[in-house]
Amino acid sequence: MTASPEPAPRPPLASPPPQGGAQALWRQRPYMTYVAGEATSVAGSSVSSVAVPYLAVVELSASTAEVSALVFLTQLPSLLFALHAGALADRYPKRRLMISGDLVCLFVLLTLPLAAAFDWLTFQHLMGVAFVQSTAGVVHDAAAIAYLPTLLDRSLLQRGNSRIGGLFSVSATAGSSLGAVLVSVLGAARALIADALSYAVSALCTTRIRIAEPPPPSQAPSARLRTEIAEGVRYVFADTTLRTLTVTNSTMSFALGVLNTVWALYLLRELRFTATAFGLVMGAAALGSCVGALFAPRMTRWFGPGPMMLTALILTPITQFPLLLASTGRSWQIAIAAALAVQLLCAAAAGTTQRSIRQMITTPRLQGRMQAVSTWLTGGSRPFAAPLAGVIGTLHGVRSALIAGTVLLLVPVVVLALSPVRSLRALPVTAPDPGSDAPAPADVPAPANERAPLKTEGDRP
Repeated sequence: MTASPEPAPRPPLASPPPQGGAQALWRQRPYMTYVAGEATSVAGSSVSSVAVPYLAVVELSASTAEVSALVFLTQLPSLLFALHAGALADRYPKRRLMISGDLVCLFVLLTLPLAAAFDWLTFQHLMGVAFVQSTAGVVHDAAAIAYLPTLLDRSLLQRGNSRIGGLFSVSATAGSSLGAVLVSVLGAARALIADALSYAVSALCTTRIRIAEPPPPSQAPSARLRTEIAEGVRYVFADTTLRTLTVTNSTMSFALGVLNTVWALYLLRELRFTATAFGLVMGAAALGSCVGALFAPRMTRWFGPGPMMLTALILTPITQFPLLLASTGRSWQIAIAAALAVQLLCAAAAGTTQRSIRQMITTPRLQGRMQAVSTWLTGGSRPFAAPLAGVIGTLHGVRSALIAGTVLLLVPVVVLALSPVRSLRALPVTAPDPGSDAPAPADVPAPANERAPLKTEGDRP
């Protein structure tokens, strides 16, 4: 792609663009309220990330095939509904969709501890809740991610995403640790009440955001949803940068889907992790994710977004070796935790950067659909990964499934390495014309003060 001779005009914002760099992020009440609600939900989901596998594997004695089926149903809504959720996010108020998704998750999740209290809980019930909760989460996430560019000026999007990623990782760490404690003290089913309450807090925070959203196009209510979805798909695949990042995410997601399907089963059953050890390993991983998210802007300035993302992808399969070589024992638990922390550091740094690039170069009226196409291919690939992992794990053992997933991690490395995005040296800062559907050029160098802002005390190493 070539740079435009003149920057396109910025789209109108619901509030004046913030000034003062990273510090300005924390002074904006709508942004902070948004972050507080989403971070609370992340903490609650991290409680479930400990409680649900323990509930399925230990308390309900799920087999490898049943665990694979549970993961399949959890990932299936991304394939079935992500594109529709993105079109709805571009057509209707995003806050309303976010609140609706939270409330559905709240009520459906509470049925699990209620059923357990009367000894009615079955694995089939757990699968049904996982499907409904995941469907509501797809709607919420499509609206929430597309809502962020309404709250922040485009020049602050990477910093905003970086702070969000760092805070989310801290929330995930706290949630995983809390989940381990709650599972040990209350049991896995009752521990899920904490996640249900987190959805209530998220919905409450969203209701308190007062920024008006840009009005949707006048023709949107009368247009067919299928037509709007097709427009979003064409938009993403017509642009080299959007297409490359979306395909990279999708292939990475498929590989991680294979690994994540049997990962908890391998730790809990093969390596005999306790609930406490399992939660602490996940907490260490979340801490690595926090570091990666917070340092993503700095690494982007040092190395350029393209080289940084490519390096992160190369390191990811290497971090799988401790897991593949591990046996029982505390030393291996520490090694797995450290490797997973590095893996999540790489994922957070690359993920924060690629999401910021996609938000920066996408025209406002297509933000929801652009994100939905990425979610559809990224999350939608995982339902196919889960049965593959289940078949390999059943026929050849769980460790063989982990090896297959590690090999698949090489595919996104090849996709990015063969694309021009690998050499992207600066973030795009040109905002798209709100009257145009063309993405903003992704190879426009950032101004000097964007590439190397003055350090504050919080930025010092």
